[in-house]
Amino acid sequence: MSHLISARLISVLLLASSLLIAPLAVAEEVIVYSARIEQLIKPMFDAFTHETGIKVKYTTDNEGALLARLQAEGKNTPADMLITVDAGNLWAAAQSGLLKPVRSELLENNIPPHLRDPDHEWFGLSVRARTIIYNTKKVNPSELSTYEDLADPKWHKRLCLRSSKKVYNQSLVAMMLAEHGAADTEKVVKGWVANLATPPLPDDTKALEYVAAGKCDVTVVNTYYFGRLMHKDPDLPLAVFWPNQQSTGVHVNVSGAGITRYGRNQKNAVKLLEFLSSSKAQNLFADLNMEYPANPAIKPDTFVAGWGTFKQNPLNLSKAGELQTTAVKLMDRVGYQ
Repeated sequence: MSHLISARLISVLLLASSLLIAPLAVAEEVIVYSARIEQLIKPMFDAFTHETGIKVKYTTDNEGALLARLQAEGKNTPADMLITVDAGNLWAAAQSGLLKPVRSELLENNIPPHLRDPDHEWFGLSVRARTIIYNTKKVNPSELSTYEDLADPKWHKRLCLRSSKKVYNQSLVAMMLAEHGAADTEKVVKGWVANLATPPLPDDTKALEYVAAGKCDVTVVNTYYFGRLMHKDPDLPLAVFWPNQQSTGVHVNVSGAGITRYGRNQKNAVKLLEFLSSSKAQNLFADLNMEYPANPAIKPDTFVAGWGTFKQNPLNLSKAGELQTTAVKLMDRVGYQ
C-alpha cells in the first residue's frame, strides 16, 4: 500500500511541476506582428534570442491588415508587440487603444523625444529621411533650398511626385500643416501640383527613374529608395539635397514599435523593444534597409553616411498622425492625386 501511495504521490508531484514549468516556458517567448518583411526583422530577433534565450515568433503583413487583426482579436490577441512603418500608422494604433504605455529609462535615453510618442505608447527604431533628389545634369544644387520652394514657378514642368495615396506624402503634408497652418500649406501643395511634369507616380522608385531619365528634374523620396537604386546603378545622374537646413530641417519619419495592450508577455516584449533601441540592434535595424538609426549615438551605414549629414525636423512625429486626415483632404482639394 505504501508503495502505491508513493507512486501516486510521485505522479501528482510530477504533474504539478509540469504545470508550474509550462507557463514559464511559454513566458520565454515574444510574439510580434510586423509590417516589416522577414528579411528586415529576423536578424534582430535572432540576435535578441542569442543574447537572452527568449524566442521571438512573428507574423508579417501590411500595416492595415495587422491593425485590423489586433482590433478584431481584442483581449484575445496572442501578439505582444506591433512593428510598423510611418508614425501615422503608429499613432493610429495608439488612438485605437491597441498599444500600452511603456515607461523605460533606457528607451527614453536611446530614442529622441521627437521620434517617440509623447504618451510613451510607441518608439521609433529607424529613421527614414524624405528628402529632395535631383538630376545632376539638369539641376545646380544652388537652385534648391526647401520643400516649399518646389512650389515656385521656376520648377514648372520639372517636378515629379509619388501619388498622394501613400502615407509617406500624407505624413509630409501633415507635418507641414503643423508648422505652417492650413492656408500656407495648401498654397505650397497647390504649387507642387502646378509644377508636375507628369501625373503623380505609383512609387518612389518610379519617381527616381523619371528624374534619372530626364523626364523631370527633381523629386521628393525616402532616401532608402535612392540607396537601393544607386546600389544597382551607381552611375545614375542622381544626388541627394537636404532641404530646409536654415529653417525647420529635413522631414523624417520612422519605422517603430509598441507593446500591445493585451499581450500576455509584456515584460519580455519590453526587453525586446529595449534591445531594438540599443547599439547591438540599431545598426542591423537601420542598415538592412539603408535607413538611419533612431538612436543618435549610433552611426549610419558607411554607404548611407556618404550622403552627408543633415538637421532633422524636431517636431514630434505624433503630428503626422493627428493631422493625416486633414492632410488627405487638403491634397484632394488641390487636385494632388
